[in-house]
Amino acid sequence: MGLRVYLSGEIHTDWRDQIIDACDGLDVIFDGPVTDHAASDDCGVAILGAEDNKYWHDHKGAMVNAIRTRKGIEEADVVVVRFGEKYKQWNAAFDAGFAAALNKSLIILQQPEHDHALKEVDAAALAMTRTPQEVAQILRYVLTGALPK
Repeated sequence: MGLRVYLSGEIHTDWRDQIIDACDGLDVIFDGPVTDHAASDDCGVAILGAEDNKYWHDHKGAMVNAIRTRKGIEEADVVVVRFGEKYKQWNAAFDAGFAAALNKSLIILQQPEHDHALKEVDAAALAMTRTPQEVAQILRYVLTGALPK
């Protein structure tokens, strides 16, 4: 049994790499958004043409990125959503809601200071974690039944 895992949320830290590294040897395929911030922001205008108005610049990028995001979440067995410290990630909350609406197994990764703000998101998840290592341990347990040592 293998897993397809979509890693959603903040793109400013190496949390994805930590999970992927900790899952070495497991039958897991990881997917996620484009994490090059500039490429993600500018994909719409790079493909569909320049916009003078910043709203439409951002809107084009969001629509093009949504194609990738929807496909990744729809094909995933498990969706991990990371809420970072630095920015409010409305897109991460949207991804969590989309995954919950599709009845995907949802794991939330957040720090304690977001507990109150994310209580409804956490209630829709099957697990709320604090570290990338906890996420990896859940994936290892799901695939092997092995508990952490």
